[in-house]
Amino acid sequence: MTRVALYARYSSDNQRAASIEDQFRLCEERATREGWQVVDTYHDAAISGASMILRPGIQTLLRDAQAGQFDIVVAEALDRVSRDQADVATLFKRLQFAGVTIVTLAEGEISELHVGLKGTMNALFLKDLAMKTHRGLRGRVEAGKSGGGLCYGYRVIRQFDTHGEPIRGDREIDDAQAEIVRRIFREFAAGRSPLSIASRLNDEGISSPTGGKWNNTTLRGNALRGTGILNNELYIGRLVWNRLHYLKDPQTGKRVSRLNPSSEWIITDVPELRIMDDDLWQAVRDRQARIAEKGANISAGIRASNSRLNGQRRPKSLLSGLVFCGVCGGPCSIRGGDRFACSNHMDNRSCANKATIRRMELEERMLSGLKDRLMTPEAAAEAMRAYVNETNRANHERRASTAGWQAELTKLRKGLKQMLQVIEDGGYTRGMVERMREMEARED
Repeated sequence: MTRVALYARYSSDNQRAASIEDQFRLCEERATREGWQVVDTYHDAAISGASMILRPGIQTLLRDAQAGQFDIVVAEALDRVSRDQADVATLFKRLQFAGVTIVTLAEGEISELHVGLKGTMNALFLKDLAMKTHRGLRGRVEAGKSGGGLCYGYRVIRQFDTHGEPIRGDREIDDAQAEIVRRIFREFAAGRSPLSIASRLNDEGISSPTGGKWNNTTLRGNALRGTGILNNELYIGRLVWNRLHYLKDPQTGKRVSRLNPSSEWIITDVPELRIMDDDLWQAVRDRQARIAEKGANISAGIRASNSRLNGQRRPKSLLSGLVFCGVCGGPCSIRGGDRFACSNHMDNRSCANKATIRRMELEERMLSGLKDRLMTPEAAAEAMRAYVNETNRANHERRASTAGWQAELTKLRKGLKQMLQVIEDGGYTRGMVERMREMEARED
């Protein structure tokens, strides 16, 4: 019996989780009509179809297909699998190489023609959707409404139109949060560092914009990109939109931001949302300029003393991403003096661990441990035994699979020969041609 796997996906929180079950039910009905055996199901919930790189369901499906666990993948439509043109082509080739066919309820058996045409149509759909969404958001921003997201210091106004539909994009000042914003600006203008301000807010139990701990980067942000509490122009009644645009990295599938030219920024005055006066805003700008000038002078001195070394990209350390704090369990990163330190302690003082260690010392300890403990004769012998056992197991499975395939191939050829003999003897029926095509495809 033909073995099939089902795949389903829904793309956003706006769709129901039951959409997965609905897709599976329709695919199961198709499998039942065809007499196929459903051996497994795969799904990705609330994940965009613009890329399959980060989708665990599709990755597991590919791995199992290469292991020969099924013969056909059934989905509701090709855009449920992916809307990315390159991803559709790659998936089709990888499944084809594994001897697996894609069948969808909307298009039937997928061929190179479907991959080319539907892939192009889906890519154009995504581009058109992005343009329409961008145009709609621009109109909302030019009307003084939110273009997406809620920044700290404001709350959403929930109201409905005459037809009962929600009116989106309106917000008002949250007085409690607005006072925190003014406090942050006052303390920074008075000379306190973002780290010190964040630490005091955490000590007082004040929640950050995300509901967790404050970090110095939450306050400092990036002045050019307009990120961070200290750079948000909405606090002086100016709504700035389209400062950034986002692209999806084709290698990782993750979104990365790019700064737009200032001529493309959409700026709207919203005086009803002003939180602070111009004097305090300017005082913060002046201190940021002094800090930036000081940093530029230091950088210029370093470049002058060693321009060649400074021009090289700083490499990641041997243990990057592998060192964690023994107190809070959070990550450790290299800070001043080429020393590992707890990031939570350095960023927001949420961890009391002040200990640091030189990067070279930690690397030497780790390498010595590998040499002294993992390279002993006993450990090496155990590693060799494990390698031999695994190699023997893999060879045994491969021989068993080869024997099974050879037996099936012999059976197919015998069946084809018998059917040809029946035809030659005058016993032809209409269903024979289709069955012979299936057997020959399986033989190939």
